[in-house]
Amino acid sequence: MSGEKVSLTVETEGNVRLDKYLADVLEGQSRSGVQRLMEEGHVFLSGKPAAKNAKVQTGDWVEVLIPPPASLDVEAQDIPLDIVYEDDDLLVVNKPKGMVVHPAAGNPDGTLVNALLYHCKDSLSGIGGVLRPGIVHRIDKDTSGLLMVAKNDFAHLSLAQQIKDHSFTRIYAAVVYGNIKEESGTVNAPIGRHPTDRKKMCVTEKNSREAVTHFEVVERLRGFTQLKVRLETGRTHQIRVHMAYLGHPVAGDPVYGPKKVIRSLGGQCLHAQTLGFVHPRTGEYLEFTAPPPDSFVSFVHSVSV
Repeated sequence: MSGEKVSLTVETEGNVRLDKYLADVLEGQSRSGVQRLMEEGHVFLSGKPAAKNAKVQTGDWVEVLIPPPASLDVEAQDIPLDIVYEDDDLLVVNKPKGMVVHPAAGNPDGTLVNALLYHCKDSLSGIGGVLRPGIVHRIDKDTSGLLMVAKNDFAHLSLAQQIKDHSFTRIYAAVVYGNIKEESGTVNAPIGRHPTDRKKMCVTEKNSREAVTHFEVVERLRGFTQLKVRLETGRTHQIRVHMAYLGHPVAGDPVYGPKKVIRSLGGQCLHAQTLGFVHPRTGEYLEFTAPPPDSFVSFVHSVSV
């Protein structure tokens, strides 16, 4: 069987059901999805197929074989792309707010992947599988900005390693609620799945991964602060979770912000502004910057002191 193989050493207190543990630590896997993997014999505990009611404790060794995505008919669509840079190995795209990166339930088309399949034809890395060809990293649907796409597996592996080594430059522009007292700071707080809401992440010590975010104040606004944010790690919803953890959620964030959402923003006021990396083939460091969209600029202007 081809697909992804994940090996884990359990770091959790007491006896915990294996299906719950894996749903917490495996990104993109629900508890029912994990149970299905267990039923199909793809989950191993201490080298043996795991029973459906298996429990784990600290130090246990777990292996999971995640099958490749089902071969779906992902349609190539002629959707305009704002391409900032392109060569034979990769391209950098400025993704608009509101565009989903890859097809999923509820978003079968109109995604960045549909547009890339049309633009690049057969020239996309296959590492991400059928649903995520060429996708090295992601940004949320309602976050705008720069995204890296690999055209071949050689480029994909190199870029993915740079992200893993924290040598990949990712700088965001953000507007958050309130007045952050410090001129700059670092949030070093692990992020994991929310214990009761599966669609959310949170700062937690349990079944979490290291997450580090650096920020600097750009401008103090009326009731808000504009920040320059640099990611050291890249966890799901990292900036949104860390800013909410500080008590300064991202403006317009419908998930981690106040219940009364700023509807006019159409999502979080967050923009992936700068992307820097070493080119896999030439070894040259490249860096690209895209200005925030009009909605971001207009909001900043509306709350300027």
